[in-house]
Amino acid sequence: MLSEQATPVVRATLPVVGDALGDITERFYAGMFAARPELLRDLFNRGNQASGDQRRALAGSIAAFAGALLESPDTRPDVMLSRIAHKHASLGVTAEQYKIVHEHLFAAIVDVLGEAVTPEVAQAWDEVYWLMANALIALEAGLYQEKGVAEGEVVRPMEIVERHQETADTVSFALRHTDGRPTGTFRPGQYVSVRVELPDGARQIRQYSLSTAPGTAQWRITVKRVDGDPAGEVSTWLHEHARVGDVLEVSAPFGDLVLPEGDGPLLLASAGIGSTPMLAMLGHLAATGSRRRVIVVHADRSPAEHAHREELRRLVEALPQGSLNLWYEEPGAADAGLGRADVTALDLPADVTAYLCGPLPFMRQVRGDLLAGGVAAAAVHYEVFGPDLWLGTEG
Repeated sequence: MLSEQATPVVRATLPVVGDALGDITERFYAGMFAARPELLRDLFNRGNQASGDQRRALAGSIAAFAGALLESPDTRPDVMLSRIAHKHASLGVTAEQYKIVHEHLFAAIVDVLGEAVTPEVAQAWDEVYWLMANALIALEAGLYQEKGVAEGEVVRPMEIVERHQETADTVSFALRHTDGRPTGTFRPGQYVSVRVELPDGARQIRQYSLSTAPGTAQWRITVKRVDGDPAGEVSTWLHEHARVGDVLEVSAPFGDLVLPEGDGPLLLASAGIGSTPMLAMLGHLAATGSRRRVIVVHADRSPAEHAHREELRRLVEALPQGSLNLWYEEPGAADAGLGRADVTALDLPADVTAYLCGPLPFMRQVRGDLLAGGVAAAAVHYEVFGPDLWLGTEG
């Protein structure tokens, strides 16, 4: 909760700070990486820095958190904080690193806003920062404790025991611990971080959903090659170099978009590689003999580009009350719709809980259609691969 002294100052300055957050975060990252280049080399995603996505996500999270403190002073935006904490824990973020961020973030605020940053303004926004940082530190400490690891020590060596080319640009890897220990459990929908050493010596980290049900002898991740400018450094390396017998550095499982307990109806809607957490959920439902009503929606470019297509079909068919709805952008699939996924055409139960994963435009469209159709906003959950550019914009 903001103090009585800070609340009016934050309320008065939020529009100005919010408008400048783009410049502030750009200056912040430039200053921090100049002083601490190892953070860009070995912790932060260089692709997201080059594209500007990480700067936009940070700006959105700060604005969303400050706005939440003003709108609901007696509550904390735990959904947003939980998502960030799980991502940080999967990266091995430590409490000490929040001090580094604080130093360079506030230097950037002063650089950009100049004399507008009076002692009162600085103190108020310092309070906002540490309210958010200390909440995240506490959440991340709980996650480390839950995994039984020391702060930040989440990575362990895992061997690739199988490699399958699922589509032309998607490959899956089955993993097991190098010491023979069981892989351990996870909640359906969670992800792991994979750290690889690139040719220039950087040790870059990316997150990949576990795409099989918990309880299996091996974990599996499914990696889509990321094209574009910049292209995906880690996905490209895994496609071109990772082979059976190789050892990868893999984190414990994290992520808060997980299959809910109970017997209520579910909508699992995905597009492209966003199907991977849904496969784990469906695998778990099938393995436990669930009789829940499960409506599965998946959109892709074509059947040939739909990774794990037949596996998805088998899992849905194994559910007594499962139904599969496919859409492809290219014609030629008799069992699928043509074009974008249309959830408005589905007969959805009033008490459905929806889980979305895929490109942001897909999730925006589906979420908007669900809300317009009467599904409660609290019943719609989502997972974003990469920086969460949706923070503060769900509405």
